[in-house]
Order: sequence, then structure tokens, then C-alpha cells
Amino acid sequence: DSEKSAARNFILENIAETGSKINMVILSLLLKLRQIANHPVMAEEDYLKDSGKFNDIINRMELIRKSHHKVLIFSQFVKHLNLFKDWLEKEELPYAMLTGSTPTEKRAGVIKRFEENKEVQFFLISLKAGGAGLNLTAADYVFIADPWWNPQAEQQAIARAHRIGQDKNVIALKFITKDTIEEKILRLQ
Repeated sequence: DSEKSAARNFILENIAETGSKINMVILSLLLKLRQIANHPVMAEEDYLKDSGKFNDIINRMELIRKSHHKVLIFSQFVKHLNLFKDWLEKEELPYAMLTGSTPTEKRAGVIKRFEENKEVQFFLISLKAGGAGLNLTAADYVFIADPWWNPQAEQQAIARAHRIGQDKNVIALKFITKDTIEEKILRLQ
């Protein structure tokens, strides 16, 4: 709430400003609010408390692990995916991860690891990396960890699991933090 109020006050005080500098500041404020909605530690590194959204996703990951399903976890933020990666490593659970910085020559190996290894139940994917060319029929769950500005990009992410060869029902879940910019994005869409 304090960050939201600070952002709103800044915009109201500078509403008459024009130009790319003010636009970049506003985009930066929106980005920070989106990160806080995912997990406050993404915007404030010294944040020591929990995140309801993060805990909810982790709880659902635990259910998936216990029921032997596989899940694609998409986020626009690699920093957000790294929080899940850290938890998976702490729990000593195998996973696959694909981001924009994954070298092209390693992509196929990462995908094959998830698709063919029954022990690898979690695939962390950034929006930038998951946009095209992925056929992930081993997954029967898709988590959208944060809403994206472009709903078609979300649908493309979900479609990664709805491919030729898919023989399971696929359940897609989108995680939205109540009373945040995420709800406002959904209303705008």
C-alpha cells in the first residue's frame, strides 16, 4: 500500500510532465508494483517476510509432486523463477529451467530432460524463452505466476502443453494477488 500510494502521488504531482524520461519513471513504478505483487523480496532485497502468492504456488507444487504430475511454471520475471528454483534446490527436487539467457544449443537438452525424465516434475520458464517452438506434452498443469500485459502471450504459454501428442487433460492456473496492480491489469484486458 505504501508503494502504491507513493507511485500514485508521484504520478499526480508530475501529471503535466511529458517526454520519455517521465514515461520511463512511470513504467519503472509499475514494474516495481508488479514485482511486489509476486513477492516483495523482488523489489526490496532486505524484505524478510513471506509472500502469500509464493506460498500458494509452493503449496500447489507440493500437491503436484505428491500426485506425480508435471507442471510448467511461467513468469515474466526471471527473478521470480529464481525464487522457485531456490526452493526446489533447498528441497532437493529436480527441475528444468529455461530463460532468455539459456544458450540456444542447450535448449533441446533442457526440454528433453523435462519431457523424458519422470523425476523432473517442474519446468520453470520465462516469458521470453517460452514464446515459440516448445512442445511440452509431458506437463498436465500450467501455472501462470503473474499476469502479462498481452493475454495472447499467456495463451501461447498455455498452448505449450496443448500440442499434438498430448494425452492428458491440462489444467491452467493463473495466480493473481488481490487488491494489486495485477487485478487492475486483468480489468484493463
